[in-house]
Amino acid sequence: MRRLPVYFLIDVSESMVGEPIQQVEEGLGQIIQALKTDPYAIETAWISIIVFAGQAKTLVPLQEIINFYPPRFPIGGGTSLSRGLGHLMYELRKNQVKTTYDMKGDWKPIIFLFTDGVPTDDTTAAITEWKQNWQRTANMVAVSFGNEADTNVLKELTENVVHFKNSSPAAYKQFFKWITDSIKTSSESVEKNASGFELSKIHDTDTLSKIDLSKPLPPASYTDSNFVVMVGKCQHMQRDYLMKYRRAEQDAEIYGLNLNRLYYRLVGAFQVDKTYHELSDSNAKPTSINSEELIGNPTCPCCGNQWGFALCSCGQIHCIGEEKLSTCPTCGNTAAYGASEGGFDVNRAQG
Repeated sequence: MRRLPVYFLIDVSESMVGEPIQQVEEGLGQIIQALKTDPYAIETAWISIIVFAGQAKTLVPLQEIINFYPPRFPIGGGTSLSRGLGHLMYELRKNQVKTTYDMKGDWKPIIFLFTDGVPTDDTTAAITEWKQNWQRTANMVAVSFGNEADTNVLKELTENVVHFKNSSPAAYKQFFKWITDSIKTSSESVEKNASGFELSKIHDTDTLSKIDLSKPLPPASYTDSNFVVMVGKCQHMQRDYLMKYRRAEQDAEIYGLNLNRLYYRLVGAFQVDKTYHELSDSNAKPTSINSEELIGNPTCPCCGNQWGFALCSCGQIHCIGEEKLSTCPTCGNTAAYGASEGGFDVNRAQG
């Protein structure tokens, strides 16, 4: 039986931490559960999941749906779309079954690319390779989560660029149903010797819509200006966590701030495990932001300390409580902490 390979290339950068990545986990589970009941998908569709942040890795190798179980998704630092594309092309070459005299090979692979941000590296070489070697031999659907993704980069990869307005759990369900229906229709199409790639119709354009690809390209930027994410370490449990802030120009007026400056409002703080560093780009150059541009200080998501945003003289962030002296878990320095008069610069992740 000829295979229809389906790859999910998923952005797991810091800006996806929290609800977005949880919804993707649940949504992939819904997709697989639904496809396991579809006779056409069972016969033809094979699924793989690749994740990328500062680095990229295969989370689930290409396999039949019947053997597929949705994984937990990690989080990494940065949004290296070039590494994500490079790893995808490696997997496509490795897994491809070509047509021979005795046997028909795979149908054109389908790739669903999910991203919610801006690439933090130069994507020129990877996009050029994609265009030269794969754009005509694979079908890609690029999905922009929210309003922050760089759709100008996505439209260089494919004509199928859609905008998902991820505003509610109901919207996520509707979005993943559209993905499921698209795989089902493509599976049925290849079974009937048709085109092999048919996206499901978009009915609710308030949730999902095709993006206008005629807008001009803006200058390249390798830091995601839509989010500010910073890495902290729990003083007591020695665990890393991320503090996520979202751009909040509209909120600035509420807080009585200067609207001529850009501000970011706290989304929350989230624990990460060791895979965060494995998926992060260790060569990324640090950038900084002033604390006066940040609204909100989270509690520590690891131990519950009252303040998750305390800056040591070594430049690293950690949590503090009501103790008189606190010890930095990075450098071991012990000191008394107090409120800063005015702003201070702090290193931010790439997002």
